[in-house]
Amino acid sequence: MQLKISIPASSANLGPGFDSIGLALNRYLTLQVNEQEKWEIEHISHFLPLNTDYEDHFIYKIADTIAHWHNKTLPGCKVIVDSEIPLARGLGSSASAVLAGIELANQLCDLSLTDEQKLLYGTEIEGHPDNIAASLFGGIVVTAMTQNETIDYIKMPTPNLDIVAYIPNFELKTDRARNVLPQSFSIKNATKASAISNVMIASILTGDHTLAGKMMESDLFHEPYRSDLIPNYVMIKQEAKKGGAFGTVISGAGPTMISFTTSGKGAVVSAYMTGKLSKYEVDALKISRNGLRVHKTFSN
Repeated sequence: MQLKISIPASSANLGPGFDSIGLALNRYLTLQVNEQEKWEIEHISHFLPLNTDYEDHFIYKIADTIAHWHNKTLPGCKVIVDSEIPLARGLGSSASAVLAGIELANQLCDLSLTDEQKLLYGTEIEGHPDNIAASLFGGIVVTAMTQNETIDYIKMPTPNLDIVAYIPNFELKTDRARNVLPQSFSIKNATKASAISNVMIASILTGDHTLAGKMMESDLFHEPYRSDLIPNYVMIKQEAKKGGAFGTVISGAGPTMISFTTSGKGAVVSAYMTGKLSKYEVDALKISRNGLRVHKTFSN
């Protein structure tokens, strides 16, 4: 059996949608899988580290964990890993790898996992569902973890928007970005922050881009605390607006930032910002409408 597993990158939060809203992007983690007697993993992307022993590989460890949860053993195979997603930049590299491991176990061990099971497993491993849900379902997904530990979600109608990403050449570990956040909010501040998120979602759904951008940039949950960790934070927001973006936010925990603009203007904003950020990779992206995809072939 041969498999191709493809998983999109993701951006979480969109400003005030902290740990709840995820957006799939058209950069992909891809696994080519061929069953063989022994395990072997090969990297073919400059975004990935030098190959390590398969037993130490993050994707293998996830797959092995899922298999054991179902009292199964992974059969041997060769996995060729390609990735367009830089590590520790706020574009969901961890979530895409987690999903890759879950789906690898699902296929190799014939687990027949539902999407809800994949989401639950991914969230249990990641700790929050936003990136996992976006990479699993594609588009923009709003999630909520309820008190009985279930995950409710809804995939929004995909807006016709362009995305511009500003990817620096350094990493920011999620743990560091989480450590600067407050442990609690007053009821007054929590109400204000959640209202901003509500209006942002409503404005995206109704196509009011000006209001959506205003709400994105009014976050109270995490951006005020993380902004000092993001070089050029204020400048990127200001210049992106001059270039034609209606809203700019930290992507996930950072350090990447992303701008939103109307369809067809992504290349214009990207060209303008490239001139302002010579040490960044500036890339015009699209929302990936599709999430995790598996193509399976069988040899004679």
